[in-house]
Amino acid sequence: MMRSATLSGYVELVESLGRDPHVFMRTVGLHAKFLQDPETLIPRDAARELLEITARATQTEDLALRLAARRKLSALGPISLVLREAPTPRDALDTLCRYLKLVNTSLIIRVEDSPSVVVIREDLLPTPGLAMRQSVELAVGTLFRMLGDLIGPHWQPLDVCFTHRPPKNSFAHRAFFGRHVKFNQEFNGLVCRAIDLSSPRAQGDQVSAGFARKYLDAAMKDRNDSAQESCRQLMLALLPGGACSAQEVARLLHIDRRTLHRQLDAEGSSFSRLLDEVRSGLVRRHLRESDLPLGEVAERLGFGRLSSFSHWFRNLFGCSASQWRRQAAEVAASTGRGR
Repeated sequence: MMRSATLSGYVELVESLGRDPHVFMRTVGLHAKFLQDPETLIPRDAARELLEITARATQTEDLALRLAARRKLSALGPISLVLREAPTPRDALDTLCRYLKLVNTSLIIRVEDSPSVVVIREDLLPTPGLAMRQSVELAVGTLFRMLGDLIGPHWQPLDVCFTHRPPKNSFAHRAFFGRHVKFNQEFNGLVCRAIDLSSPRAQGDQVSAGFARKYLDAAMKDRNDSAQESCRQLMLALLPGGACSAQEVARLLHIDRRTLHRQLDAEGSSFSRLLDEVRSGLVRRHLRESDLPLGEVAERLGFGRLSSFSHWFRNLFGCSASQWRRQAAEVAASTGRGR
């Protein structure tokens, strides 16, 4: 489930395109009343599918960016009060990461610091068989707007990166981000100047921020993520580096490997089954939505050798990865889902 605030502005946007948004919403089992309260929880996959079918039906490749353009920091709910009072935009990022599960349980943000550059990686837990392009662009576009609110309206990142292939026309993406956008990249996210994120911000209503932080801390204590959910998030972060073992996941969860296996078994799962689920979702996304060579796809799934990846893929899907990609492209072309 996810907050309906994710689709804030959707109805107005689709109406501005001359289409009936309620028709699209009914197709995925959503009702307009679900969007009236931004805290209402709606099915994550329904929201993802809604963005994709709307983009195709309206032939609007930049649908998610148009939606992100309507975003304000306040759309994040109570957390926005705490973000606004952070000493620097970098501190605000840390706060966002701390409470991210209250905003979107499927989104993972990793921040990598260096003396001059900060890399912000955004990953969405995949939904097998469902395109993710619009959801990914909405996540990155929303983060871009959030940082613009915190740093200043004329701020620009050094790079904007997406793992999927480029659209037919990237003018809208350049206009939204204010610079050339890179596609078929290693990660989804932004590359920023460290000095931009470390600039001090004027302090405002610390009292309101304090109340909001207490509310958020209480909400975090009420959340008890399953072992499977915790594992999925770590797998997604560890796979590109090739160090996604049960031993490493258990270490990061501060438990031993036997405890991890016992917890997963109690939930009717196992580490290897979960790893296959995460990999299968990611590989579908890479093969369907990007032009990455199979060797690079294999690396991003944590395989040290292409032959190991090929053997795993054929066992799981019954054909080679190149055959699967070709068939997916043919289906996309026949249904109007091409680039």
